[in-house]
Amino acid sequence: MTISLNTDISGFDDASPIAGLVSVNNAWQDALVADDWTLNPSVFSYQLDFRPSTYEVGDMASDWEFSTPNTMVINIRQGINWQNIAPVNGREFVASDVIYHYDRLCGLGDGFTKFIDPNSAWTALQSISATGSFTVSFTWNGVSEESICETMQGGGSDEYFEAPEAVQQYGNLNNWHDQIGTGPFILSDWVDDSAMTLTRNMTYWGTDERYPQNQLPYINQLSILIIPNQSTALAAVRTGKLDVIDSLTLQQEQQLLQTDPILKDLSYPGGGPATVDPKDNITPFSDIRVRQAMQMSLDLATIAKTYYDGSAPPYPSTMTSMYMSGWTYPYTQWPASLQATYAYNPTGAKALLAAAGYPNGFNTSIVAATNSDLGLLQIVQSEFASVGITMSISTMDPASFNAYVRALKVPALNWNTSLGFTFPPLFGFRRWQTGADTDWMEVNDPAWNSLYAQALAATTVSATQQLVVQGNEYEAQQQWCVSLPTPSQFAVYQPWLNGYNAQTFSVSGSAGILWIGFYCSRFWINQSLKQSSGF
Repeated sequence: MTISLNTDISGFDDASPIAGLVSVNNAWQDALVADDWTLNPSVFSYQLDFRPSTYEVGDMASDWEFSTPNTMVINIRQGINWQNIAPVNGREFVASDVIYHYDRLCGLGDGFTKFIDPNSAWTALQSISATGSFTVSFTWNGVSEESICETMQGGGSDEYFEAPEAVQQYGNLNNWHDQIGTGPFILSDWVDDSAMTLTRNMTYWGTDERYPQNQLPYINQLSILIIPNQSTALAAVRTGKLDVIDSLTLQQEQQLLQTDPILKDLSYPGGGPATVDPKDNITPFSDIRVRQAMQMSLDLATIAKTYYDGSAPPYPSTMTSMYMSGWTYPYTQWPASLQATYAYNPTGAKALLAAAGYPNGFNTSIVAATNSDLGLLQIVQSEFASVGITMSISTMDPASFNAYVRALKVPALNWNTSLGFTFPPLFGFRRWQTGADTDWMEVNDPAWNSLYAQALAATTVSATQQLVVQGNEYEAQQQWCVSLPTPSQFAVYQPWLNGYNAQTFSVSGSAGILWIGFYCSRFWINQSLKQSSGF
């Protein structure tokens, strides 16, 4: 099986803060928690970054429980062995391996005293201890059961386990030759900025939950090609060199299907629609009437119909994605008075600007990343101009843009993706928390900070959900940023690839292919169909 990444892998050790790290460690390292491979996709398809705890099951963990609201006790599955590579040499995975990993991550012991990432949700972990050879107790401080479950999800690169003996022998694991795990694949070759080769772990402990008699992984070799250029990646799909590609626009999907009709395709919910993010602590953007005027100048229905060819709902977004049922505030449930402040109304927008002291509009500027949707931004620029807001556009390369925004250097507006999050909702709640590195709009709202604190401290998942929904409603009312429609995303794959359903992070992702080991070990290739198709 062959897949691709558009970003080079610049490091292999999640405990070493290397800029630009793209994690593929799950190919050879396992996690405690995973998706439910037996679940019918009609119930939940795993096409969002967020996995509700009700749809998560044990992977290396056999089961878990909350002995208190802040104490999670996990029982580790017995019979899991490290890969038979020195210096670990295939010994059994035990509780002390879990403790070593989190001691190293959080500075809680085993000679580690420094927290790797002070912005991580893992800072709430107070202690970790073994209550048996295969039982681990996690004690947390000031967070809810939902927050703990979100943090413990196996989709994050912090949740995969490295071999203690390897760290002790090599000091760190940045060298690809030093990678050892319990996972389905063994890293056998790596050429920087080119390709990675992973081979089947013949003694892997895992079996297919749908067919328990079948040992995983099914495929003998997994290749990852580094292809930064999207056109090159699309050509590789056409010629059968890639088995699958995702995160495509409607136009890219249609182009592939027209040139190669044997390909299969899937649409799935998009996340992070484009937003215009103002500095809300400076004039004129500190006045909500100005932000409402900016929103009302945009014709979302026409953009959804023409620019996205009908593949995007014509609605604005709130903090969490409209597809996260039970965790969001759907536009169709908004009161008419709130909907009116988002409706296309150039006349009303001009009246709001005049009431705010800008009868002739104003001049401003926006900065955008060169890899963002600049065509859509030009439409926004034109519609702003129709109500008197003259906006100049400047661009920066993606890395410089991200650093510029997070350093709070943007003088007015930036072109971003600050709404409609599909990742865990409490992570999204941090976007406007005072002092957070994600609050580049510099909101500083005590009511919002209080809601976030209440959500972290909620004692049940249902209480957390209610507070997240309340947060979505409050954010919609405050209109801290300007919302655009949320387009669908598309995946295209070869007909010989089986098991694939556009599961998020299974074959690509900006943060890495975080579920590569779990999913690619369960996918399989129909070799006879591939050969009969001429490949």
